[in-house]
Amino acid sequence: MRARAQFAPLLAASPRAYRLWLLSEPAPEISGAGEGPPIVALVDAGPGQADTIASLRGQALTVLPLGTPEVPDLAAAAAQIDWNTAPWLMPLMAGDVLAAGAVAAYQAAAGRAHGSIVYADDDILGAGGRRTAPHFKPAWNAELFHHFDYLTGACIVRIERDDLTGLSGADWAAELVAAAAEERAGEGAPMRLPHVLHHRRSRPAPCVPMVFQSEQVGLPKVSVIVPTRNRLDLLRTCLEGVERTDYPDLEVIVVDNGSDDPATLDYLANLDPAGYRVLRAPGPFNFSTLNNRAAEVATGELLCLLNNDIEVLAPDWLAIMARQALRPEVGAVGARLLYPDGRIQHAGVVMGICGGAAHAHRLLHPNEEGYFRRHALPQFVSAVTAACFVVKRESFEAVGGFEEKNFAVAFNDVDLCMRLNERGWQTLYEPRATLIHHESVSRGFDRDPVGAARFAGELAALKAAWGTDRNADGEVDPYHHPQFSRFSECFAVKLQDHS
Repeated sequence: MRARAQFAPLLAASPRAYRLWLLSEPAPEISGAGEGPPIVALVDAGPGQADTIASLRGQALTVLPLGTPEVPDLAAAAAQIDWNTAPWLMPLMAGDVLAAGAVAAYQAAAGRAHGSIVYADDDILGAGGRRTAPHFKPAWNAELFHHFDYLTGACIVRIERDDLTGLSGADWAAELVAAAAEERAGEGAPMRLPHVLHHRRSRPAPCVPMVFQSEQVGLPKVSVIVPTRNRLDLLRTCLEGVERTDYPDLEVIVVDNGSDDPATLDYLANLDPAGYRVLRAPGPFNFSTLNNRAAEVATGELLCLLNNDIEVLAPDWLAIMARQALRPEVGAVGARLLYPDGRIQHAGVVMGICGGAAHAHRLLHPNEEGYFRRHALPQFVSAVTAACFVVKRESFEAVGGFEEKNFAVAFNDVDLCMRLNERGWQTLYEPRATLIHHESVSRGFDRDPVGAARFAGELAALKAAWGTDRNADGEVDPYHHPQFSRFSECFAVKLQDHS
């Protein structure tokens, strides 16, 4: 397993990886061929329009090429559509090519869809028509869509006639998709077809957001919980960073797990009681128990869990995370964490990696492209690390806090996030809050037999609770993809001989 985890990202980085994947590309499952709602393709005007229209021949849909004498504009297209048949529209960019059988796959999916959008994966047509740069997309992720339009040009939408006639300009397709995604969101989430059905000449690029200025007005009290044992050098750096934090109302609870270093004990004894509470919790290290005990005495509306080996970089980190945590649909909010050398340590958690869970985009530099800049975009994820996360205390208590018996050290944060997700509180990754994490410096890694046995038990508990070891054909994490390797944290293409 360790060898696969090392080789998978290396193989995926090869320019031949996608070409190898194409040799065994799975075909979409199509039930009830020829059935389903009618689909109308709206082909944008521009170079390559004829190529796009040619790829639609033989597929069961109506084609309306915009910018032609017959269909000069969207109003003319709307007049030619029989809206009584409840059609779905397929906006296509000039030069893009539709895969064979795509319409049948869309029709089958549309018959099962509850929302107004069905979307698929896509790739790029390179020189000589060679397929490159696949985009294997996540299940619907409304937060990600705010920063990255991964639907337009690779989807079908169901809208009303007035929605179409009211559009104009070069961005009509994106506006059409946005209207279907947001204005009709109550009908159901967009549905993903995890197959490459579109071959593109170009695609929308992600838009990395600027760090926003989070207003201090209206922010509630936060209880910052910092478990620690000795290692005064780390603790002092962490707490000094908290002191520099620009936040209107916070308390800090230091949970002392049996420190015996005189300098550490002296430091704890001299913390200002006006802003700090020291909770004595001796005994074996149990991360879940330490944080649960602190949460019981916390007085803040929000809880911020913070490892003692976290180093604060900018004073606005907590306000950014708190604003997101206050949203009614959000549960835990996790920050982007960097190793001391500047590479990414945590950018959300992916379920199912090596049968458990792992940090996404690990070891990537923040300035690198990575996988469609996902490491730089706020988005919903399955879980985040508790090394630095914020959650409403009410939500934390509603799910019973951390599970102390089965997840004393590892995967307790993953399990908590999954239980919050089950209650409808989505986990959010927020890269605009970026801190340094000296990972496991104070506690060390579990390389001894006792620690290894404990970790094996916690991994088994994670598998039992959340099915992270499902077979290769089952999807573990909706924000990942069935065609990604389960042995890579970097969204590497799955090659059949290596996954």
